[in-house]
Amino acid sequence: MSVLIKPIITEKMTADSELYNRYGFFVNPKANKIQIKEAVEATYGVSVDKVRTMNYGPSRKSRYTKTGVQHGKTSGYKKAIVDIAEGENIDFYSNL
Repeated sequence: MSVLIKPIITEKMTADSELYNRYGFFVNPKANKIQIKEAVEATYGVSVDKVRTMNYGPSRKSRYTKTGVQHGKTSGYKKAIVDIAEGENIDFYSNL
């Protein structure tokens, strides 16, 4: 099971990383906080202080068209916000 799916690179998360040493990741929905902490430490070589997780459910929508009612949904995901130790940082752009 791959724990980390991809990092979240948005304006808000970039500002958090510069101010508070906080980084966001999309993670496997079955992963717990201990597994996320170990995966971040192993992948990026930093020490993790705190892990916070959020589960987002799928959002469902329906549209009325000429051919009838169209139903659709987005997939659900789990997001983790990771606080790392003071003085350390993660550079997502180094291996592009």
